[in-house]
Order: sequence, then structure tokens, then C-alpha cells
Amino acid sequence: MFDQLKNLAVQQLTEKMFNNSLGQKETEEAAAEGSNALMQIVQNQIAQGGLSQITDLFSKGGDSMQNNGLFQNLQGQLQNILQNKGMNAEEARSEAEATAPDFINSLRDRFESKDEADNAFDLNQITNMIPGDAGDAINKLKNLF
Repeated sequence: MFDQLKNLAVQQLTEKMFNNSLGQKETEEAAAEGSNALMQIVQNQIAQGGLSQITDLFSKGGDSMQNNGLFQNLQGQLQNILQNKGMNAEEARSEAEATAPDFINSLRDRFESKDEADNAFDLNQITNMIPGDAGDAINKLKNLF
């Protein structure tokens, strides 16, 4: 599942950042790095036991993305990634602000989907990322979507 999630993240970010001022190669690299950043943010949050921010981020009933620390972290990392690829600071900030919400919404839709094609996006597989006894954490994550 995580490979599929990562691949989807790269695809979604590449599509959402397609018309920026970077070249195709830099945009694809930024999308791959943005995908890695998301995976790292989620892994760190799970390891710290902060499942409520993950719940809020990926549920339609959660707080707005703008109030979510994970979302803000991702948006900031996307901005840094874009700047490191050659985009000026203002453009990188605008691009990150425009890209991050659509990106998170597209991932949310996959986890909430009842479509057979999306059945690989299963929260039960998150146990592979959780150290130690994952039972309580998984029960909380099941309520996520």
C-alpha cells in the first residue's frame, strides 16, 4: 500500500505542479521529494503517537487543513523543495499553497473510496509503520475514514 500511496502522491504532485516555472525534470524531482516528505511526516507522527492530527488531516469532518500542523509542515516542506529546485521564494510559497490542499484532498478521496480500484489504500497496512504494539493505534486509525 505504501508504494502505491507514494506513487499516487508523486503522480498527483506532478500533475498539480505541471504549469510552474520549473522544467519538467525539476518538477518531477520536486514531486518525488514532496511525496517522500509526506511519508516521513506521517511516519513521524505515528511514531510520536499523534494520530489525531492524521485523523483531522485525512477526514472530511476534521479541522480545516490550514489549522493542521501536519498540513502546515507539508506545505512548508513543499515550499522549501521548490525553492531548492530553483523557484524564487514567493513563487514557491504560492505554488505550495495552491498544490498542498488539492494534493491532500486527492489522497483523502482514495482512502474514502469504495471503488475496487482503490482497495489497496487500506489503513490496516499502516501497522507496518508503527513500532511496538500497534493494536490501539490501528483501532484509532480505522476510525480515521
